[in-house]
Amino acid sequence: VHFILLFIYFSDESSGNGSLSQKTSLPGHRETDKLQPNKDTVFFRDGVRRIDFVLSYVDEKDGEKKQERRRAFEANLEKAGLELETEDKSDSKDQKTYFLKIHAPWDVLATHADVLKVKVPFKESDIPHGQDVPLEWLSRPFRLPEHIMNPEPDYFTYHFDKTKTDFFLIRDKDTFFPPSTRNRIVFYILGRCSYYKEGQKDKDKTGIKRLLSNGTYTAAFPLHDCRYWKRARNAECESERYNLYKHWARFLCFYKEQPLNLIKKYYGEKIGIYFAWLGFYTEMLFFAAVMGFICFTYGVLSYDDNITSKEICDPNVGGSIVMCPLCDKNCTFWTLNSTCHSSWVIISLHFLIRHNSNIYVYNIVDKINIYVTLFLEFWKRRQARLEYEWDLVDFEEEQQQLQIRPEFEIRCTNRRLNKITQEMEPYLPLHSRCARYCLSGATVLFWISLILACITGVIAYRLAVYASFASIIGNHEGETGSHENKILLVGGLITPQLATSVTASCINFVIIMILNFFYEKVAIWITDMEIPKTHLEYENRLITKMFLFQFVNYYSSCFYVAFFKGKFVGYPGNYTYMFGKWKKFRNEECDPGGCLIELTTQLLIVMAGKQLWGNIQEALLPLMRNWWSSRKGRHNPENHYSRWEQDHVLQNFSQLGLFYEYLEMVIQFGFITLFVASFPLAPLLALFNNILEIRVDAWKFTTQFRRPVASKARNIGAWQEILNAVAILSVVTNAFIMAFTSDMIPRMVYLYAYSNSTSMKGYINSSLSEYRIPIKPQTMTEDSWLRHFNKTCRYRDYRHPPGHENEYSHTMQFWHILAAKMAFIIIMEHVVFVVKFFIAWMIPDVPSDVKARIKRERYLIQEYLHNYEVETLKLQLSASFITDPQSELSLTPDRHEMLSECL
Repeated sequence: VHFILLFIYFSDESSGNGSLSQKTSLPGHRETDKLQPNKDTVFFRDGVRRIDFVLSYVDEKDGEKKQERRRAFEANLEKAGLELETEDKSDSKDQKTYFLKIHAPWDVLATHADVLKVKVPFKESDIPHGQDVPLEWLSRPFRLPEHIMNPEPDYFTYHFDKTKTDFFLIRDKDTFFPPSTRNRIVFYILGRCSYYKEGQKDKDKTGIKRLLSNGTYTAAFPLHDCRYWKRARNAECESERYNLYKHWARFLCFYKEQPLNLIKKYYGEKIGIYFAWLGFYTEMLFFAAVMGFICFTYGVLSYDDNITSKEICDPNVGGSIVMCPLCDKNCTFWTLNSTCHSSWVIISLHFLIRHNSNIYVYNIVDKINIYVTLFLEFWKRRQARLEYEWDLVDFEEEQQQLQIRPEFEIRCTNRRLNKITQEMEPYLPLHSRCARYCLSGATVLFWISLILACITGVIAYRLAVYASFASIIGNHEGETGSHENKILLVGGLITPQLATSVTASCINFVIIMILNFFYEKVAIWITDMEIPKTHLEYENRLITKMFLFQFVNYYSSCFYVAFFKGKFVGYPGNYTYMFGKWKKFRNEECDPGGCLIELTTQLLIVMAGKQLWGNIQEALLPLMRNWWSSRKGRHNPENHYSRWEQDHVLQNFSQLGLFYEYLEMVIQFGFITLFVASFPLAPLLALFNNILEIRVDAWKFTTQFRRPVASKARNIGAWQEILNAVAILSVVTNAFIMAFTSDMIPRMVYLYAYSNSTSMKGYINSSLSEYRIPIKPQTMTEDSWLRHFNKTCRYRDYRHPPGHENEYSHTMQFWHILAAKMAFIIIMEHVVFVVKFFIAWMIPDVPSDVKARIKRERYLIQEYLHNYEVETLKLQLSASFITDPQSELSLTPDRHEMLSECL
């Protein structure tokens, strides 16, 4: 799918076509130059007032109530100070859509910038920047032009105060507030403006969101500044969308750094911080991918050195070991060397089961865990630097106090006094909050139980199909003329366990995709029911619920294969059954080489399938439609239409748009950390996916989506804590995988405690127990029983042989191995946790130079603000002396002394 994406992507770029939804002519066509000057613009008809927001609606015949709402809403918008201009439906391409253009004049912007505590520049920064990095010339091929990376100079900033406008650097009131700040202020007004008539008091009739939900308006969005493939004609327009597409959204720029400052300026800090995190995560994946590739390469190249695999494939060793039937019905005995190909695959993929690589494997897995710690700690430092550079250091408290959700204000009718602000504010009573939380928790438990029920169904499928695959055994003439039973499934390469795992993994992936559709709806419904107070609280609660659903949905099958499959099998004559013996669903055994290959299969199918499906949804289908529309457009070029119409037909970027992007990456992070011991190539697959993901997301933002309302965020929010939790859990899961899922510990115990030649020779015979075949069972075929009657077969376990006083009970070697496994888990976890916490303690979250710059800036801000207040007071005193000198001379000595101290 990556090759298809790249082919269509390059075809799309070479043809220079527009957006799939933008039914405009292609760039480079002559029709582009014929565009009317007043159409592709972001200004009112007067060419002076900027369009800060656009509302669209369709005037329906039976929409009298909607017309009344619109008239009342627009009247209230004008009372709030906004200026409106309507485009008649006759001027639109479809001849039925009206467009309401909104402009916020200076007074409105200044008032709400004061309310929202918007930080604006008041002086150019005189703090010297860091010195040049040594060998900077090496990074030049990966850098973008300077005017793209730093679109604005460095300023000292302070919260805007309408009463102190002369304190700030206001050169032009029309351009003082950037478009992202302007549309954020206008959206704030739209979200709180009522649409009931004067004299009425209906709190439910408030906000643009309700008007969109009831169909009064069809869309509400700020405008892009120009077409993405061509600069704006108006010199006053920034053309930042064009720069983003040219230097960021094209796949040919995959090796270039991202213009984060320009992204932040155009889309806002919240989207900017997402792309900063995604880029940093992808860079750090490179090191994990290199380590994983080394592991895989080492396993493939060193296969011939493995004594265990040679014994399995040797006709005199593995060919002489008769294994017990794999199922109760229609299954016969088979020889161990029939799994030679499967053993080769396992050894190639997992060099950690080699006896001479145990220490090396532990070091690699330990380095992966340390890599995760370094990634999280270095990201905190990178995030702290962005917080300072983007003026977000003190933003969190403001966001918590000011950005109350309109839904909370509407649905919470009770009021109480805020002890801090001394104002009446809405609140949710305790009994109502507890009831909502109880219902929410019960719903979450129900849907998690549904996931587990689906997993149980897949396990039942595995048990039923496994017996069918295991019965596919044929008789072949060996070189000596004797009959040898060999598993015949896909040429002997895939064992019954592996075939069952592949089909079950595919079915499980389909179930995951189906359940994901319902989880999204349920998580949003539960969160809405809880009525969170602020937008930040709403997002954090939704993130917690959705990740919990996704965690159980994606990882539960992997946890089953890693930690439960093959652990409760029993032994011949006393097998364990899942639903009781009457159901004949014998618990699954692991592959003769262990369950590690099946865990890899499960992980590969689910992880690769998720990334494949995500790429198809995000890029392949839109690119194919875009490519087809461009070919069609060459023969049937369509008429051009206005900037607001071009943006209107684009996809809407919802408030939860970034939520799904973060969720996709965090789930991927879980795959490459929780189960890295089973599939070292997982980071490499994730790296290739993320390189494409960055450019696909950038392409979507610049070409497929309307311009989102700019919003602020100082960090990645609740995702940071989720990443920390996954990193800690990964230490535990990898320790258990190495101890219980792989054969590393049994091999080490045999090598150092039971081997007579200090090598792995004889390990296969040591790891198999014997079972004497009794009288013919009802489920065994006649031919199979006659050839093996009163003989022994082998099975994977450590039990005493028949005839022993404790026959079929566990041997001392089993308890030694179990003790070694537990000791390994305890030691590994403690060592890794100590190293992780020591690294976290050694690396400060905020770089020392950033701390110094923050303190220096705060000091200078206070100094400049103090000087401003002093100068203002001097001017006031001078004006008072001129207008009323006698009154000033009559001031008391104490008054003079106080003024002197102030000056």
